[in-house]
Amino acid sequence: MSEGSRHTQAQAGTPAPAGRSAVVVGGGLAGVTAALALADAGLRVTLLEGRPRLGGLAFSFRRGELTVDNGQHVYLRCCTAYRWFLDRIEGAALAPLQNRLDVPVVDVAKPEGRRLGRLRRDPLPVPLHLGRSLAAYPHLSLAERAAVGRAALALKALDPTDPALDSQDFGGWLTAHGQSARAVEALWDLVGVATLNAVAGDASLGLAAMVFKTGLLSDPGAADIGWAHVPLGELHDRLARKALDSAGVRTEVRSRVTSISSNGNGTWSVQVPGETLHADSVVLAVPQRETYDLLPPGALDAPERLLDIGTAPILNVHVVYDRKVLARPFFAALGTPVQWVFDRTGASGLGAGQYLALSQSAAQDDIDAPVADLRERYLPELERLIPGTRDAVVRDFFVTRERTATFAPTPGVGRLRPGARTKAPGLYLAGAWTATGWPATMESAVRSGVSAADAALSALGRPRPSRLFAFEEAA
Repeated sequence: MSEGSRHTQAQAGTPAPAGRSAVVVGGGLAGVTAALALADAGLRVTLLEGRPRLGGLAFSFRRGELTVDNGQHVYLRCCTAYRWFLDRIEGAALAPLQNRLDVPVVDVAKPEGRRLGRLRRDPLPVPLHLGRSLAAYPHLSLAERAAVGRAALALKALDPTDPALDSQDFGGWLTAHGQSARAVEALWDLVGVATLNAVAGDASLGLAAMVFKTGLLSDPGAADIGWAHVPLGELHDRLARKALDSAGVRTEVRSRVTSISSNGNGTWSVQVPGETLHADSVVLAVPQRETYDLLPPGALDAPERLLDIGTAPILNVHVVYDRKVLARPFFAALGTPVQWVFDRTGASGLGAGQYLALSQSAAQDDIDAPVADLRERYLPELERLIPGTRDAVVRDFFVTRERTATFAPTPGVGRLRPGARTKAPGLYLAGAWTATGWPATMESAVRSGVSAADAALSALGRPRPSRLFAFEEAA
């Protein structure tokens, strides 16, 4: 039981005073956000997490001398909710943003010395901020660059909230707007696969339009990239627990909820092994399958729709070399199965050599491949991409797999994603897969937690805490 347990809520059989208590089920970013928001508003909150740690799928673990993130996570300057979360847990300095968007893009199919291109912005208004970079982007022909500009303007005119866009696929829209297969590979999928976890042909036009309009066409600095310079567990577990404890939240890990039920008097009972908790509000902040299993009858009109929300995998390949092989912090790749490569040496605590992590989204073809096959596939690709690896010794090679890393952003998924409110008074939903308008990102998770807390506070007649929702003003 965490230090925050001294702020104990209502115990078994002893309901808390009306309007004063909440139970949050799930300790990922959505659940932690909801718990902090509710506690900041004066509610007594218990957070229950089945795993031995907080952070959901953005976590760390030990492997020998290394502290390893299960996957590389980044965010953008436009991710105002996640930035609020970092501020709230006092972790913003540990996950800084670039001063200005700058993405090295290496095309391994070109001769050495001519492989590097860059996507970066200038301090100019939208869309001129990307004009010079696009005009000089060497991985597309002059005609392709001009066609990309025209498609970007057409994309800017779309309304991502239009339900008609959700039923269309992004790839078909790009083809209809003059985008070649090369343009899709070298630009649209370069960004889209990493943010949507799907290639353009498998992605909802509505979600893709939201990503590109918000990230590239809303504000000059919107797409500046940030990432944790420490292990994710330092942020999403240690600092999150510290913030929860300070807010008076009782946090219980290794505590899996077996059932939730309405007491018929406006309160809820939440069952965990050995204890029943009572609360006025319950936030379910767990994946869609688990949500379906815990939902009481009548909470949603068509709960089976939750099971129709597909999932998509992400594979991370981890390679430790005996020497430094890469000078830049990260790069994206073309002409190779490798997608994005990040230097994780400092964050992992590695004392000598260099540790690279490959982030492979939409990894359906590789997610179940044996480690030996993945080693045979990816090490030669790294030698093609990074000359310094050719004389280096591989000290360690391992993979982490998230088979259900995100919801699949397929056409039509928007109608399946429920909002925060259910038909059961006092019961709310959170998770990156709920109807946030965003794809399955850390930003979406935090926004969902805020939405669930806001709905609960509104129903209880409680005012919003003053420091919550500040990101909405910044957006």
